[in-house]
Amino acid sequence: MPALSRRSFLASATAPLVATAAPVKPNIVYILCDDLGYGDLRCYNPESKIPTPHVDRFAAQGVRFTDAHSPSSVCTPTRYGIMTGRYCWRSRLKKGVLDGKSPSLIEPGRMTVASMLKAQGYRTAGVGKWHLGLGTDAETNYNQPLKPSPLDFGFDSFFGIPASLDMEPYLYFENTRAVEAPTGQVAGIREKRGIFWREGRMAPSFKHADVLPTLTRKAVEFIRQPAPQPFFLYLPLTGPHTPWLPSEKFKGRSGAGPYGDFAAMVDDAIGQVLGALDDKKLAENTLVLVTSDNGAHWLPDEIAEWGHRSNGALRGQKADVYDGGHRIPFIARWPGRIKPGTTSNALTCLTDFMATAADITGAVVPGSAGEDSFSMLPAMEGKAGTRTAIVHHSANGHFVIRDGDWKLHLGLGSGGFTPPVEVTPQPGESPGELYNLKDDPAEQRNLYAAQPTVVARLTALLTRYQADGRSRPA
Repeated sequence: MPALSRRSFLASATAPLVATAAPVKPNIVYILCDDLGYGDLRCYNPESKIPTPHVDRFAAQGVRFTDAHSPSSVCTPTRYGIMTGRYCWRSRLKKGVLDGKSPSLIEPGRMTVASMLKAQGYRTAGVGKWHLGLGTDAETNYNQPLKPSPLDFGFDSFFGIPASLDMEPYLYFENTRAVEAPTGQVAGIREKRGIFWREGRMAPSFKHADVLPTLTRKAVEFIRQPAPQPFFLYLPLTGPHTPWLPSEKFKGRSGAGPYGDFAAMVDDAIGQVLGALDDKKLAENTLVLVTSDNGAHWLPDEIAEWGHRSNGALRGQKADVYDGGHRIPFIARWPGRIKPGTTSNALTCLTDFMATAADITGAVVPGSAGEDSFSMLPAMEGKAGTRTAIVHHSANGHFVIRDGDWKLHLGLGSGGFTPPVEVTPQPGESPGELYNLKDDPAEQRNLYAAQPTVVARLTALLTRYQADGRSRPA
């Protein structure tokens, strides 16, 4: 018998007598609502006029974050951040959103959460609103194969719509092709607030009201099909973004008009997905995340009419630089790892999904990826969070930086939908806004002039994050 080398001898001597199985990696389901406000869910706002029994029950089974934020107060930049762990203002899209004709935004070769998990042995699927561009042409050609598509960024399969449900062309695409070409035409509609879509091309069989039920059914089918585990399902829903189109079953269900009824329908869609996990006995080994891409587009007139505060007591709304634009509901459930019925006030951002998924699965995020991603896993498990600062931006490109209790806005005005949008400081006025959110969560007392040291420190931190190309330590 040949002699053992010193290395092999030591390895054999220290090896366990009984082989232990590697930890089972959890399935991961990421449900992203569209324009759902911080105050819409009753588990966040007991005075909400919208019944949300499925998400409320889900929150009781996991952890509810009270200081979670989207990196932007509009959707495309947030989706880029979720997929890449990187602030979107570092990409070619400095502000605003793409539409259904825009070319792909994610840079070729950039690691995404899907590609990272696929390398870890996950079956990766997406169902829903992509809104990150398709193809490379100046205007996406839906008569040709779509390249790049989600399949070029780590997804084994994807079924959904190109952009928001009020943006043409109106069609479904599956993997690399349109399911049906947009050979028809539809007139724009603006019947009343929320019942809106733009004029443009449409696939002949496409119906706006059918989209949310179709996406829900496709997600449930994916969960129910027999296949090897683990899997990652990314489910960016289309509601309660406009058009607000609740089915007959949900009309009148809420006390917040068509918007509230549509949000109740979104809650039901989430309930169907959770039910499918239960039916397949997958819930015990599945991490489920439910969140929103930004705040709700809910106007002061609607607060007065319905008595419902879609963004809770926060200042502002979707697109704004204020917390109503980017503080969002975020709930996580993972039986055995996350204690039920808990809350966390840890500061978190949706860009943190990549580092969190890596922490859970043992993947390594290289220095060239996830530049603005910090793991949420410790906070999910009731420990201290790993993030102290976040950079946000509004639809018009206003920047704010949050560090601890302090929030600095380098400008004046909402930078979004709430007037005044842009404000030029008058002589002697402060050129920006500074708030202590611990003492003033409604952002009413501007301390910019009174706290020059804090202003200087936060300005320097933002400048460093911008210059370094990252906020996560290399």
